[in-house]
Formats: sequence, structure tokens, C-alpha cells
Amino acid sequence: LSKEFSSASSTTAVGTITSRVTRNGDAVMEKDLLNHEDLAGDRGMIDDIFDETYREKEGPKPPMRYVWRNIILMSLLHLGAIFGLMLIPSAKIQTLAWAVLCFLVSALGITAGSHRLWSHRSYKATLPLRIFLTIANSMAFQNDIYEWVRDHRVHHKFSETDADPHNAMRGFFFSHIGWLLVRKHPDVIEKGQKLDLSDIKADKVVMFQRRYYKPSVVLLCFTLPTVVPWYFWDESIIISFFIPAILRYTIGLNATWLVNSAAHMFGNRPYDQHINPRENPLVSLGALGEGFHNYHHTFPYDYSTSEFGWRFNLTTAFIDLMCLLGLASDRKKVSKEVILARKMRTGDGSHKTG
Repeated sequence: LSKEFSSASSTTAVGTITSRVTRNGDAVMEKDLLNHEDLAGDRGMIDDIFDETYREKEGPKPPMRYVWRNIILMSLLHLGAIFGLMLIPSAKIQTLAWAVLCFLVSALGITAGSHRLWSHRSYKATLPLRIFLTIANSMAFQNDIYEWVRDHRVHHKFSETDADPHNAMRGFFFSHIGWLLVRKHPDVIEKGQKLDLSDIKADKVVMFQRRYYKPSVVLLCFTLPTVVPWYFWDESIIISFFIPAILRYTIGLNATWLVNSAAHMFGNRPYDQHINPRENPLVSLGALGEGFHNYHHTFPYDYSTSEFGWRFNLTTAFIDLMCLLGLASDRKKVSKEVILARKMRTGDGSHKTG
């Protein structure tokens, strides 16, 4: 633990140097100026830290171009999930338990894997753990790890601007699912191409998944969840497909999307009232701890994405367990002193009322 907190203090003790008012179009935002080199610390990266220098281009916005393939597929998927809901009373208890297990495993592939490990490098994982998280990530089917990390780092670096893939300033529907149904804004593509993703390219497990992503999704997201109930306890093939595969997958998608939408719109902002992301415990329940979003955007390098440990945060418990088993190490954590100082300086005061 002493190592954990010493490494954490090296990334956070520098605190805030000063503050200034920056303008992005008509928006006026007070932001803390951080020493990025010190802040990055032994993570060796700053591409998930908000870029104060970005300015949206003046003039009319580019026309919205629909991706009809995605619109049709997402519509069919959600219709299939509704059918899956209707089948729940007919399913065996083992099938429902299997669906929950598939949901938890696939969710960890996103939360502990592509998010906290690969996007933010907030802890280190051994090869066996990285392989498990990659398998879980393919089961989640939310783009391969490389692409997920690229889009997420852009989201943090240019949050709530034209360069943010799911810019919440464009409304709830857009930030939830709409961003997947239209062509990306040119700024998202431009900024994504300029990110330093050398750490991701150097990870052979990630690049192996990228090479074989489509067959891995067919096998792990749809085939495996369907075959297990059908083969091992004679579940109906229809129920096996529509509950552990389709319904579970759809719920997993929406749990992740709620972090982009609801957690950017509903909740309090005890750490930084000048940014959009909020603290949303309900989202944390569904997304295994990812709803403490005001904290996360204030301190993206914290492996727990929260100051409250395991509370509503199954992913933090999982990472701690992996550390206990020797499969993970070097968790980055923000000190209580830095958190309190930040609340007092830029928070909305809601921490005083609990």
C-alpha cells in the first residue's frame, strides 16, 4: 500500500498552480492549470488531460450524415432485447444466472480493461490478466481496445467540444447512442489521429485482438453465451440466444452509454463545478463504478474513478482483488488532502451536505 500511495502522491501532490478563465466559443470556463509533466507522473502520458488550448472552428457546423447500417442494426438489436425481456419468465434460473455472469465479465472488459487499464493507465496488469480482460472486452463488443482507447482519450482531452466523440452539449440522445448513428465530426477524426497511442500499439495482446476482433466477437459475444445454456442444461436455443446474448449485450451497451449521457447531465459536481460530468450513483450501479464522473474527469488517473473505494464500485473491488492475487500492481490513487483541496477550490459545495 505504501508503494501505491507514494506513486499516487507523485502524480497529484503538485496540485494546482494557478487558475484562469478560458473561452471556447461563447462558453466561459474556469479551469485549473496543472503541471502536466508532473501530473502524468509514471503513467508516461497526458493525452487524457483536458486540452485548454483547443478552440472550436468558427462558422457553420458540418452537415449530419446518417450511418443507416448502424441505425438498422441498433434498431433490430433493441427489438431483440425487448423480445428477450418477454422470454425471461420462461427461462431456467441457470440461464438467468449465466446471463448475469456474462454481463459482469463483459462489463469488466470495459471498465477494468479498456477504460481504467488501457485508456488511463491507472494501474498495471500482468499478461494473464490482460488476456482475460481482452477476452472479456471482446464479449462486450464495444469496438476493439485500440479504437475504444483512442475515442476515450479524445473524449477526455476535448470533453464537451466538437472534438468529443459523444459531446453531451449535443443533447442526451446524441451522447447516449446518436453519436454511433452518424458520421463523426471532422474534429474528432483529426484529433484522434494526433494522439500518442504508442503504448497501445506496443501491447501485443491488444494488437492481437484488433487483428482478430470480428471472429472474437462472433465467438465470445454471441456464440459462447448462446451455446452454454443450450448444451449444458438443455435450455431452448431461442431463450439461450435472446437472453444471455442479445438482451445481456444490449443492457451492457446502455450501461456504458449512460456514463456518456446521464453522468454528463444529472447529478452534483463536488470536485469541479466548471465541467459537465456529474456524480451519478445510479449509473455507477449499472456500470460497475463508472458513474462517479465528476471525480473521474477531475482526476482521470485514479484507478478507482472515485474517492469512496468499493461503494457502488465493483470494478475497484475487482482490481484490488487482482492486486491481492499478484495479477495487478501500481494502482494510482489521489490523496485525501488533494481531493479536499480541490473540492474547496472548484467544487459546487455539495460535499458539505453529503
